[in-house]
Amino acid sequence: MHISFLIHNAYGIGGTIRTTYNLANTLAEHHDVDIVSVLRHRDEPVFTPDARIRLSHLVDIRKGSPGYDGDLEAYRTPAKVFPSAEGRYAQYSALTDERIAAHLSALRSDVVIGTRPGLNVHIARQARRGVLRVGQEHLTLDSHPKELRLQLRSVYPRLDVLTTTTEADAHAYRQRMRLPGVHVQAVPNPVPAPGIEPADGSHKWVVAAGRLAPVKRYDLLIRAFDKVRRERPDWRLRIYGGGKQKDKLRKLIDDLGLYNHVFLMGPAHPIEPEWAKGSIAAVTSSLESFGMTIVEAMRCGLPVVATDCPHGPGEIIDNGVDGRLVEVGNADAIAGGLLELINDDALRQRMAGAALEDSERFDPARIAERYEDMFHGMLTRGGSLGGRMRGSMHRARGALLGGAYAVRDARRTVPTKGRLA
Repeated sequence: MHISFLIHNAYGIGGTIRTTYNLANTLAEHHDVDIVSVLRHRDEPVFTPDARIRLSHLVDIRKGSPGYDGDLEAYRTPAKVFPSAEGRYAQYSALTDERIAAHLSALRSDVVIGTRPGLNVHIARQARRGVLRVGQEHLTLDSHPKELRLQLRSVYPRLDVLTTTTEADAHAYRQRMRLPGVHVQAVPNPVPAPGIEPADGSHKWVVAAGRLAPVKRYDLLIRAFDKVRRERPDWRLRIYGGGKQKDKLRKLIDDLGLYNHVFLMGPAHPIEPEWAKGSIAAVTSSLESFGMTIVEAMRCGLPVVATDCPHGPGEIIDNGVDGRLVEVGNADAIAGGLLELINDDALRQRMAGAALEDSERFDPARIAERYEDMFHGMLTRGGSLGGRMRGSMHRARGALLGGAYAVRDARRTVPTKGRLA
């Protein structure tokens, strides 16, 4: 199968970029895979693609690059296809409209996957017949502004598949977006095994990681840790990440006298060795479309104390088994969850072992197989709404692929758990 990803900027750093590489690298073990980046702003990507993956770009924005040569006017003209209410709209133009359209019209893959709403719109409107059109949603429906939801509602029905990272969000799209004929399915983000020894639970560190942004509520975590410090002054908190709230959070730490207990560590890549230095992870967000850091911490052997916010934590953490879910926005509840694990070594170790075991369901091999099975089923049936026009061609291809899948499926299974099944 030939699978093509279309991504905003494959050369940067961020959750969507990381998960795209995790999935593409695994799919490349069995399929022909390419990643097409709309923009390129640096010489080398932060994340390393599998050697079998073809990485290319459509618009080069590096200093001194010839990317705009002869197209400056188009670059300065606002985009018309990319939806105006999309968060990245300012970075798109008539030039990106033109080059994305040319790429999609010439694409000869079996499957094309968009990785953000604006690119899903391009795929829905411009991908040629015969290609399975897949839109990935990495944010929740409710996090999109109303204007964007209206823009997507008129275009998303042209997709064949729409994936979300949680069952709750898949339900929201099915109920509120009117997508007749579109296969809507929740598939969580893949997170690879860290390749290091897991945490042994002996270090007196709580670890958090992510953008220093208001939605992450690190101010709440710092206030909660002030309560932890009063009972267990031997424990410390490390927060990894960069963002606009750094100065505000630093002032809060100083105001509370926590400068010897709470440390803003800055960004870390890779993050896995930092998780493994801790014994408990903390997530205090008011909203998580999935919760990559939760899974990353669990894969490093840390139980996670997380706010039970929409949508991800409750579908990842088995409360009381591999972590603890606490009330959103409640510093006392967060402090209580942390102290429960800090004060009970046996409970902490038991949850750590469960976190390691339970997080295996997010391994890229298992997530990639769920995508493979979905693609194979759609291609064999001829897709959904758009697929009815191209059914005979894909049924023939599906028959050829069927034997190979039958042999592989006899050897591999995809265990799932709870609401992610």
